[in-house]
Amino acid sequence: MNKSDIKILLVDDEPDILEIIGYNLRNEGYQVFTANNGQEAIKSAKKNIPHLILLDIMMPEMDGIEACEKIRKIATLENVIISFLTARGEDYSQVAGFEAGADDYITKPIKPKVLISKIKSLLRRLKSNTATDESFKVGDIVIDREEYVVYKANVKIALPRKEFELFSLLTSKPGKVFKREVILDTVWGNEVVVGGRTIDVHIRKLREKIGDNHFKTVKGVGYKFVLEGSDK
Repeated sequence: MNKSDIKILLVDDEPDILEIIGYNLRNEGYQVFTANNGQEAIKSAKKNIPHLILLDIMMPEMDGIEACEKIRKIATLENVIISFLTARGEDYSQVAGFEAGADDYITKPIKPKVLISKIKSLLRRLKSNTATDESFKVGDIVIDREEYVVYKANVKIALPRKEFELFSLLTSKPGKVFKREVILDTVWGNEVVVGGRTIDVHIRKLREKIGDNHFKTVKGVGYKFVLEGSDK
């Protein structure tokens, strides 16, 4: 995919942020759309179907957390990459962002060149997603990497991007304990700094959607996926 085909939605209530970051993104060759609050973001996202949304948290009318939750419920936007771009770096804020369905969390202020690098890293996931057509079955669960969906007993289960990637990793080798650092490296990448509770939040979401009995915690080490009726 060419840069000129990639659409990025930038959402922030500060005009200077929209201008500076928007300029740098356009200068890189991306299509850029802007919005001043969460409500405008949802309208623009529905209309333009962006590949990536950079979303501030603290905004008037509708904040970024609520906007992210609503966007994740829109079928045509289920595969959009969402990254919060915010000055709030507290751990609780990061957890709230990931629980809302975000893929990443970037803390500002950030130098334009560093931001562009992070955006390129996020967008590489578009290539990896379209490059694979592999699907596999584990018990009564089908993981379709081409369509980016999961089916359990023929029932479709919608998972945000990071939950899907984490679930795909764990189910690739049922019974294998994946260390926390391996999960972070594989799912989020070395260049992305996320809070220590990020994995726990995503595992909790997967337990709710797939079934608590499928996920085992190995204290101090990591997590593993197990089939129903198996303790291995």
